[in-house]
Amino acid sequence: MTGPIFVFTDGTHVEFGPGKFDDWCVYHVGRDGARKPPRDVDYFATLRQCESMADAPTIYRDFVQIFDLTRKEPEVQVFETIREQSQKYNEFATEFEQAMSFIYLGMIAEENKSFTKLGKRIKRLGVHKLLIESESVPHAANFMKGMAWREIDQLCRERDF
Repeated sequence: MTGPIFVFTDGTHVEFGPGKFDDWCVYHVGRDGARKPPRDVDYFATLRQCESMADAPTIYRDFVQIFDLTRKEPEVQVFETIREQSQKYNEFATEFEQAMSFIYLGMIAEENKSFTKLGKRIKRLGVHKLLIESESVPHAANFMKGMAWREIDQLCRERDF
């Protein structure tokens, strides 16, 4: 499953590859070929930066549009939607496009995890905490660590997703 899934305007790309747990690890690949898995805290920080271009509810609506389009396989039209969305973020357009693409692929990975009970909702809860509940980037990215799936499921249900 390795190889470019989508190429960004800066010449870098994203791909899936083997990780610690499965073959659905997301990698950001530089022009030099260096592969790095993006971290929640990094792309959540980018979304927070984008609040200087659009308010948090607007960014969240953009995210929910991608959430609703997410299935078990990457689709070119979803990346095209992300690229279109990114244009409203002006000087953060590239960063937004990359962050939202990492989140998108992360949701696909969650949907493909064996025996998942939460799927992509786990990413939605983190983004909701960040943008709607105005939690800090580190808190939104890490608060679910070690939490039982039933507890996370209940938090998602309380928020109607």
